[in-house]
Amino acid sequence: MSEALLRSLTPSVLGILVRRGADFAAAEDAVQDALVEAVRVWPADPPRDPKGWLVTMAWRRFLDATRADAARRRREDLVDEEPAPGPAAGVDDTLQLYFLCAHRSLTPSSAVALTLRAVGGLTTRQIAQAYLVPEATMAQRISRAKRTVSGVRFDQPGDIATVLRVLYLVFNEGYSGDLDLAAEAIRLTRQLATAIDHPEVAGLLALMLLHHARRATRTAPDGSLVPLAEQDRGRWDTRSIAEGVEILQAALARDRLGEFQAQAAIAALHADAPTTEETDWVQIVEWYDELARLTDSPVVRLNRAVAVGEADGPRAGLAALAALDDSLPRHAAVAAYLHERDGDLATAARLYAEAAQKAPNLAERDHLTRQAARLNGARRCR
Repeated sequence: MSEALLRSLTPSVLGILVRRGADFAAAEDAVQDALVEAVRVWPADPPRDPKGWLVTMAWRRFLDATRADAARRRREDLVDEEPAPGPAAGVDDTLQLYFLCAHRSLTPSSAVALTLRAVGGLTTRQIAQAYLVPEATMAQRISRAKRTVSGVRFDQPGDIATVLRVLYLVFNEGYSGDLDLAAEAIRLTRQLATAIDHPEVAGLLALMLLHHARRATRTAPDGSLVPLAEQDRGRWDTRSIAEGVEILQAALARDRLGEFQAQAAIAALHADAPTTEETDWVQIVEWYDELARLTDSPVVRLNRAVAVGEADGPRAGLAALAALDDSLPRHAAVAAYLHERDGDLATAARLYAEAAQKAPNLAERDHLTRQAARLNGARRCR
């Protein structure tokens, strides 16, 4: 399907959405989302009716955005400002809803998906991206979860590990762009830390605060991503960092290590370093080893390969990466970075371009595309 075809269909699809009741700005955003999806899907699976496909996809995106916006407004009524340090002052019903949706009749993954959709206000597409699965797969998972709990009495709260997972996913979605979501996740986690004396609750709160401290430096004024190594560390929120480190140290002292404490320890080492070069990468690798032991997650091992590349050199990082499945999300981006550090600019540029095609969002795609263009330009100037 050609770019010209997409351009020619855009006005017609936009007009259909407006006639269906969408305001123009929201319809325009939805159509743009549908066009991006078309560029991704159509080369491998071209539709028989391109216009009908675009209308269906754009309308679905409009409905998702409308629901998300309504949920966001409800959250903003509860969160008027950035989360203040210290114990939560009051408790509302939201946290209780998280526990009730984490019902024992559901698998943990289904409970998380249902809670994110029903209480967190995330769209099916956002949840699918968080879980690295197709949107259709996540839609089926949520539907099955709804059927499972249909008619079930919600008189016994679910398990805390599932609630922590939901809170972290809500925070991550907010950390990626919607600040109110991140602030709401921190607010609820503060409430939970006040109500429950649990080292992993403390670990999660510390992790959120340490990540949230960098929020102002993660994107440039034009919305483009700023990698950790290029962020202005002088703009990091030192108050949040200090609070996060204090909470983490108290949790680690209890000697009941969990994955959120391990992740917070890695974040604290990054926050403590004046520059990327002065980061204690050896200790970060050790924490990734602990995290891999706790989670057996291939994504953790992927991040560990980056840390190994910093601690022991890019070839050591590439050796660690070689043991992982190259179909892992962001595998190509990590390989590109390590090859660039090893001086193989041609391979790095090719891998950056490949990673850009697989990127889960436009900001990341643009960043990776710029990296590929930068290296190609550097090679031509040699």
